[in-house]
Amino acid sequence: MLSKFFLERPVFAWVIAIVMMVLGGLAIYNLPISQYPPIAPPSIAIYSLYAGASAETVENSVTQIIEQKMTGFDDMLYISGTSDSSGASRIELTFKPGTDPDLAWAKVQNKLQLAMTSLPEVVQRTGVTVSKSTRNYLIIVGLISEDGSMDGTDLRDYAQSNLEKVLARVPGVGEVQIFGGQYAMRIWLNPDKLNDYRLTMEDVIQALKTYNVEISAGQFGGAPAVKGQRLNTSIIVQNLLKTPEEFANIPIRINPDGAVVRIRDVGRTELGAEAYDIAGFQDGRPSAGLAIRQAPGANALDTADAVRAKMAEMSRYFPSGMKTVYPYDTTPFVRVAIKEVVQTLFEAILLVFLVMWLFMGNLRATLIPTIAVPVVILGTFAVLGAFGFSINMLTMFAMVLAIGLLVDDAIVVVENVERIMTDEGLPPREATAKSMEQITPALIGIGLVLAAVFGPMAFFPGSTGVIYRQFSVTIAASMLLSVVVALILTPVLCATLLKPVAKGHEAAEGAVFFLRPFFLWFDRAFFGLRDRYVQVVGRVLSRKKRYLAVFAVIVVLLGALFMRMPTSYLPDEDQGILLCQILLPTGSTLEQTQEVADQVQRHFHENEKEAVESCMTIIGIGFSGQAQNNGMVFVRLKDWHLRDRDDLKVKAIAGRASGAFAKIRNAMVFAFPPPAVVEMGNARGVDFQLLDRGGLGHGALMNARNQLLGMAAKDPRLANVRPNGMEDIPEFRIDVDWEKTGAMGIPLPSVHNTIAAAFGGSYVNNFIQAGRVKKVYVQADTPYRMLPQDLNKIYIRNSAGQMTPFSAFATTRWATGSPRLERFNGFPTMNIWGEPAPGKSSGDAMAAMEEITAKLPPGIGYDWAGLSYQERMSQAQAPLLYAFSILVIFLCLAALYESWPIPISILLALPLGAIGGVIASSMRGMSNDVYFQIGLLTTLGLTTKNAILIVQFAKARVDEGRNLIEATLEGAKLRFRPIVMTSLAFGFGVLPLAVATGAGAGAMNAIGTGVLGGMITGTVLVVIFAPLFYVVIERLFGKHNHGAAVVSGGLGSLLKKLAGRIPGKRGPGKTPENDGDIVTEDR
Repeated sequence: MLSKFFLERPVFAWVIAIVMMVLGGLAIYNLPISQYPPIAPPSIAIYSLYAGASAETVENSVTQIIEQKMTGFDDMLYISGTSDSSGASRIELTFKPGTDPDLAWAKVQNKLQLAMTSLPEVVQRTGVTVSKSTRNYLIIVGLISEDGSMDGTDLRDYAQSNLEKVLARVPGVGEVQIFGGQYAMRIWLNPDKLNDYRLTMEDVIQALKTYNVEISAGQFGGAPAVKGQRLNTSIIVQNLLKTPEEFANIPIRINPDGAVVRIRDVGRTELGAEAYDIAGFQDGRPSAGLAIRQAPGANALDTADAVRAKMAEMSRYFPSGMKTVYPYDTTPFVRVAIKEVVQTLFEAILLVFLVMWLFMGNLRATLIPTIAVPVVILGTFAVLGAFGFSINMLTMFAMVLAIGLLVDDAIVVVENVERIMTDEGLPPREATAKSMEQITPALIGIGLVLAAVFGPMAFFPGSTGVIYRQFSVTIAASMLLSVVVALILTPVLCATLLKPVAKGHEAAEGAVFFLRPFFLWFDRAFFGLRDRYVQVVGRVLSRKKRYLAVFAVIVVLLGALFMRMPTSYLPDEDQGILLCQILLPTGSTLEQTQEVADQVQRHFHENEKEAVESCMTIIGIGFSGQAQNNGMVFVRLKDWHLRDRDDLKVKAIAGRASGAFAKIRNAMVFAFPPPAVVEMGNARGVDFQLLDRGGLGHGALMNARNQLLGMAAKDPRLANVRPNGMEDIPEFRIDVDWEKTGAMGIPLPSVHNTIAAAFGGSYVNNFIQAGRVKKVYVQADTPYRMLPQDLNKIYIRNSAGQMTPFSAFATTRWATGSPRLERFNGFPTMNIWGEPAPGKSSGDAMAAMEEITAKLPPGIGYDWAGLSYQERMSQAQAPLLYAFSILVIFLCLAALYESWPIPISILLALPLGAIGGVIASSMRGMSNDVYFQIGLLTTLGLTTKNAILIVQFAKARVDEGRNLIEATLEGAKLRFRPIVMTSLAFGFGVLPLAVATGAGAGAMNAIGTGVLGGMITGTVLVVIFAPLFYVVIERLFGKHNHGAAVVSGGLGSLLKKLAGRIPGKRGPGKTPENDGDIVTEDR
């Protein structure tokens, strides 16, 4: 036997334990740290810009063209696309978790090449970018000028010119998005002066293409050269222009008489901005923002640290007065939350130690299971390293849960050794050898069952499967290692550390002298409780039908409560960040949006001084797209220890902010904390896609969206339901008469190019500024493109050289159109965000949205994205997970006991633990989320373990030929103490999780509450019902003939016989040997 082998070789046992700890220590040193493993599905983004195009034009000529080629990906979950009136097209392909992002990126690149030739020429020239990144920002790097020497344009130019590419090369960075743009050479034209000189926009563009060029004309002395050549140098005819003065001096027309019309004669040149429609402010000061998205699979902490290190390195070369700030950073929460869980881990170890000491009354005996803790924990870290996992919230939660479970095996060993020493007076070594013969099958059975409970979780797909896998591998590894330690190291520790106990005496009698009276009193009280427990079990066995009916009621109650539990994916957390979404009415200007953003900023700085550290506002772009009436705000809160009051938590701050923002006229401002997994987007609660599956058209989809929003506003399960898009806006349409243009000799491309350049700006070519290549744009000057009548100032020259106004060949009219069009899985869509109403869960909110959609016209469908998609997947997987785990438990038990009926008696106890978890979570208003499901599985494992301890001993006595009732009562009595001790150890181990506050408390409470509630009922009810189930199943299906039922009188005498002796109440001359056939236990 394994234990006997190591009892004879204690040094070998210690060597194995030390090797486990060394490997674990090395693993801890090398394991990366993160909030979560790579839960977010990897996504590939395709970005392009069609300057000056409307959203409809971008969708028809860019987005759909690319989307139609994105087919044939095996691992793709969904594809979404947006087309903005700013000319931007973004397509996002989301793949299954675990997909290699590099391989997915290469496949997308290959498919994109098929679409490139069909894209507009200007899009091909500016390029299409394919990037690997997650949906949300990891960190935002801000630049401010402390002395005011640089304005927003200067800061944004420095960010794009000097920092964007540097940060994009940092390991782990997937994409860098700049809010704004760099410098550009702006050619502002006066249409009146152009007409006076009989020039057009196209003439200016052609002049720029002619004179702003880079021409290298070869070399003097280029090879092959003549013999003896002594000169070799390049010939440069012209370089790209650099200054506004050089551009102003470009000739547009040179007349035969030598008169020259230059650009300065028809307009002005300046070093301006590439984009004027986005601006940012940090605490009221102009700022530039670089938003970093991490690459799929990258470690968030490592990436953020690398970004900060790179910025610290670059800051040495900053202009005077420039400073780096971090208005949005998701990583401080990760660090603090991991620190909180580690603290919880040590609290759990301390509480488990105190519980064991209380029951064992002997410091030496208590040290044995305590020594097992670091050995198993470090060994588990070694396993995590072998599996390539990280130290994250999930693996650390699993460690905390494992603390209470892994000491169980050592407790069972020590408790049984002490019982044998007390009852039989054997020395520690012999008592250990005898004990291991008795309990080795139970230890292996418990280890296999607990590993079986969590094993199937490792094979589930999707993001939920990633979460399950962390728990599965961590807990299963710690359970199996704890069995190994209990079989190898714990017997050695028992044989060397425990002192001999005289026959009939208690180990507590050897306790520290000043604690001895307390421990002896506790023993007497506990043994009195145990005797009463045996009597209760006896009554239960004599009234089987009544208690089976009670069990049936418990099962029905469990089903009813479980079905009523609200569902969600992950609990909300206070991550130290608050987001705001600003939406103004259609057609609002940047100036109006800035006024609202300033109000939002003032609210946080004036009314939330205790909680808010900084506030960054971005206008011109928001979560719902790029437009002048959109904005977003990033609020960074102070450290958690400075916000320990409930009114300073993020939910309370968001609630007050929402109330204040509701009073802002002519704007909708929503304040909300980010979701639990920020890599999956910003939607908290519901990320809903309303699809036009029937090809009904944009107008019908808008009507359906408005119907949905109206019904959602009345639904008590929903709050803050809003479109994450933009309202249709008035559009000024120009209808060109093709026949008139033909008759007048006006080329149609000239019409299109002129109007696009005048009002949208035309990218011509590049210039050199500060040693960097930047863009040259031509556009009508600001006063000449403000109103519809300005169109009449634009002239086009026909083939006869005559200047023709637009009004001669075009008519105009007002219409409506969308500034942002969205697509999802190939269908036009409207993205809608919403949150559960107070007291409701995201599952309730999702069900409400589905019910409302069913009332919409035929042809309108829906789909889920982001966290909502993962929540739907997890809910579909949960029943299968429970069923599969129970099946594996059953098969393991059947194999262990060589019996089909006995596993049934153990599995019948499962609802008894589950109901406690359901009741506890329901009482605290918690949801049926992924953490609850993991906690419930842990509870099932604990419940099964308690039942095994009783059934194992009862079965062994029955196999020896004992009476069934007698054997069952004896098993219940002998195992009552280890069951209570291990359950309390486990309960106190998870108690710090259930009562945690601060960073990460949402997840800790969710898992700790369910497990703690399940531990209570899984102990109290199982010790009563497990003997009943065993007796009933053995009577119905057992191999042994147990004779007639024990009558009440016989049972009473049996109970008295089983009551045993407790300290201070042992009868004279009574010893365990002459106490009949019943082996009793005095500890």
